[in-house]
Amino acid sequence: MDSGEFAYFRKQMKKTQKQMAHLIGKSVKTVHSYEQGWRTVPSHVERQILFLVTRAGKRSGNPKPCWVITKCPPEQKKLCPAWEFKAGNLCWYINGTICDGEPKKNWNEKIKICRSCEVFTFIE
Repeated sequence: MDSGEFAYFRKQMKKTQKQMAHLIGKSVKTVHSYEQGWRTVPSHVERQILFLVTRAGKRSGNPKPCWVITKCPPEQKKLCPAWEFKAGNLCWYINGTICDGEPKKNWNEKIKICRSCEVFTFIE
């Protein structure tokens, strides 16, 4: 997540920098630094922001679960934690999903794939 995205999502949620700082457990100075590009937004903060954006109530969300949208093969679906926990709209948030045949090693690898997926596009 770059500085522009961070600021965009904060504004979408109608939060001040101070309110955002409280939500993510950081200082106002840190939030300001993220928005100015002086600090890189860590992956755990990016993940939390994206989760909060989906819960802000301003987006209708995608009514179909990921395994329907992506036409996930049954054998793959059974191994996927999104299926196990019936979290087909939050698959992008859950580690260990098997979206393109195998789980990704870390959040940065995973979110790159998720950002191009139809399930995730309702966020932006």
